[in-house]
Amino acid sequence: MGGVVAVALGGSRARGTHRPDSDTDLGLYYRGGLDTAALRALAAEVADEPVVVTEPGAWGPWVDGGAWLRIGGQRVDWIYRDLDRVSAVWADCRAGRYTVGQQNGHPLGFYSHAYAGEVALCRVLADPTGELAGLRAATADYPQALTEALLRGLWGADFAVRLAGYAIGAADAAYAAGCLFQAVGVACHALHGHARQWLINEKGMVAATGRLPVAPAGFAEHAQRVLGAVGGSSADLAGTVEAAADLIAAVRAATDQPPAAGLPA
Repeated sequence: MGGVVAVALGGSRARGTHRPDSDTDLGLYYRGGLDTAALRALAAEVADEPVVVTEPGAWGPWVDGGAWLRIGGQRVDWIYRDLDRVSAVWADCRAGRYTVGQQNGHPLGFYSHAYAGEVALCRVLADPTGELAGLRAATADYPQALTEALLRGLWGADFAVRLAGYAIGAADAAYAAGCLFQAVGVACHALHGHARQWLINEKGMVAATGRLPVAPAGFAEHAQRVLGAVGGSSADLAGTVEAAADLIAAVRAATDQPPAAGLPA
């Protein structure tokens, strides 16, 4: 089909962690112009009901576009991925570079190296040129430079906890909750990097991080306590922020990272 270079099964079904009601994620890796008219015709043929098939970029800067279908009563998602952009991100990963971009559906922000992680964890279904399979083989080796970059990024967790502390006096639970979610998410990415395992989105990230052999003991339970009951009073928020600071300190100890320096008072 015009522009589509390869198709891959992603998400929980590719990893074998799916439930009976899990959807099926199909990554459509394309290059250049994408023949969305042909995709619309295919969707009309296979879907249980009419669906919207988007143009590339319609869903945001990182989750490129696609369609949400129901086929035989099962949810099937088509998700576009620009193969040249994915390859460029993989080069960034090997050089120890990543970015975090705003993206609907990703409250932590979209971590660019998720593109490489998706390839590493996918099951290639169609790949006439072998290009996606080659990239998948390469991404099986998690770059040490990316590990180091994510560990350096732990300062962001410390900073987020410090900002959450500014909410205590005003009992601003909403702001504190947002800051603490960011702190936990940054820590999850750092620990995955330390373990050289891919983390591709926020869903299930705390539980997945808690299963890592490099995670501090009780990480998942500690993080869930922090995020599950942030509190509404200044006293409650103070206790939660202190617990969050302890959590990030434990992550630093587990990854042999020194305390963050240069943070605002």
